[in-house]
Amino acid sequence: MRIHKEQTAGLIIDIQERLFPHIHKHEKIARNTRILIEGLKALEIPVLVTQQYTKGLGETIPEIAEALSGQSHIEKISFSCCDEPAFMKELVQQDKEFVIIAGIEAHVCVLQTALDLVENSYIPVVVHDCVSSRKKNDFRMAIERMRNEGIVITTCESVLFELCRFAGTDSFKQISRLVK
Repeated sequence: MRIHKEQTAGLIIDIQERLFPHIHKHEKIARNTRILIEGLKALEIPVLVTQQYTKGLGETIPEIAEALSGQSHIEKISFSCCDEPAFMKELVQQDKEFVIIAGIEAHVCVLQTALDLVENSYIPVVVHDCVSSRKKNDFRMAIERMRNEGIVITTCESVLFELCRFAGTDSFKQISRLVK
């Protein structure tokens, strides 16, 4: 199945200040997620952002907040984004089929959101090199479970070029510079 940019929204889940430094390979996750966000913006794909219990876990990390250009977030206390009415309202308004997912933690909020998106007739696309957990094994098991549930697993570069489709366009040039 081909992912089409006109039918796609992005979702950045809970990349927040107090938890993020404890995430396995957090520097790589931050770098790749920033590339993903900038690539989605180049393709004019809308991006939703959540924060889990901001009072306790802090704001979105500065590197990601900067890439999002000050975009507001959707506050949640549920693990699944889909259990938050404000999130579902925004997602329904976007009227998209595919949801490109980056964020933390893979075995909790990312997993539960992806499973619930499937139940709500969306096609979640989890970006392997833009998600993680504190423990490597939790991350690995989450990816395995999502794959077993039929959720699309891909990489940042792969999904951006799939969404781009053609070389020679302005978005292709922007994405090429991002992934170098």
